[in-house]
Amino acid sequence: MQPFTTDWRKRWFGKAVAVAQPDTTEDVAAVVRWCVANNVPIVPQGGNTGMSGASVPDESGQALVLSLARMNRVREIDLPNNTITVEAGCILQTIQELAREKGKLFPLSLGAEGSCMIGGNLSSNAGGVAVLRYGNARELCLGLEVVTAQGEIWNGLRGLRKDNTGYDLRDLFIGAEGTLGVITAATLKVFPLPAAKITAWAAVKDLHEGLRLLALAQNKLGASLTAFEVLTPPCIELLGEQLPQLRWPLSTRDTHAVLIELSDGESEANGRAALETLLESAFESGLVTDAAIAANLTQSAEFWSLRDHMTEAQQRAGKNIKHDIAVPISRTADFVTSTNAEIARHFPGVRMIVFGHLGDGNLHYNVSPPKGTAGEDFATIEGAINRITHDAVHAHGGSVSAEHGLGVLRRGEAARYKSPVELNMMRAIKQALDPQGIMNPGKGLPL
Repeated sequence: MQPFTTDWRKRWFGKAVAVAQPDTTEDVAAVVRWCVANNVPIVPQGGNTGMSGASVPDESGQALVLSLARMNRVREIDLPNNTITVEAGCILQTIQELAREKGKLFPLSLGAEGSCMIGGNLSSNAGGVAVLRYGNARELCLGLEVVTAQGEIWNGLRGLRKDNTGYDLRDLFIGAEGTLGVITAATLKVFPLPAAKITAWAAVKDLHEGLRLLALAQNKLGASLTAFEVLTPPCIELLGEQLPQLRWPLSTRDTHAVLIELSDGESEANGRAALETLLESAFESGLVTDAAIAANLTQSAEFWSLRDHMTEAQQRAGKNIKHDIAVPISRTADFVTSTNAEIARHFPGVRMIVFGHLGDGNLHYNVSPPKGTAGEDFATIEGAINRITHDAVHAHGGSVSAEHGLGVLRRGEAARYKSPVELNMMRAIKQALDPQGIMNPGKGLPL
């Protein structure tokens, strides 16, 4: 049972009365009804790749882990409607590959896509690198099938873009982290497969210049701009220290780096010309100091590898304090500048490892020990670092969790910034849908 009771970060270790692995929605409903009758808490689980501890039980040993891993069937492919319907245990990468085989694109893409499952992606409202163009998991889902907290089955697998027939129940369950019911299947949007993807790496002076480049890219490229990622200089330094074998696209490493991806529906030549025009304008206006466009798919993969290896580089470097925050795109540079200065004032020497999705305002705002130290006592300042960071996020009109969910990690902090009105409405929803309080207790907001 250990793989089901321990999160992949090895941060949370729980116990369970049992692990149930149903094969069908009817079996899920039967398990939930048994838990209702016996007052047993339920912890729904997909690939168990979450970052916030939402998918593992607590240490009481009273809960049942409900694994959706065996529910991995593709139920329907409707190409004229641009939808596919899959069960919650389908691996994200499998869905991507299935769509590609049919000449379509399922754009949700994130680091754990080889092992995370679509039910978990929806339960945490996952984001990833293509939110700028396609939106997060909520925007990619048209319908759900859910087993309620009473063990009833709601079939809401509608492939409709328009449906004004009452409350949108789908959106209640997406992002709820299994606290209202169990997602068992989903109808997902797919899109025409782009004729080409072109990737560029550009050096900018700072985040303010990065935002100006983003605005220029949106004006020049429009909807074809699918990703706009940023690495700050300490990230680049950390990659060089921990993973020196990775190839660097540019001659300089002392500036901010921006990774731009364009998806073109016509041809590679057309996309490359559009990206070259953008970079020429950026050079002329002084926004970019150096840039490189990937010559082929291999080089593009090398560019993305630098961004994708940030988590590994941090793990190799030792302990670090992670934040998954979002602020309005226009405020990201000001937020980072002021918050970095505030943390440095209280904790001199710490390394600010800031990177992520500049195109949608979601930054992985992480703090590592001073260079050359192991950080054995680093955990003792985590609470203070979190408070400084999240107070600043709130002051800038942001969110303390952008795409990882609240789980155990952020539930108390998130509640601090919610208004009483908002918390009362959420409480009412929880009480109405899960009156026994058996769905993933101790996760999400403390209601």
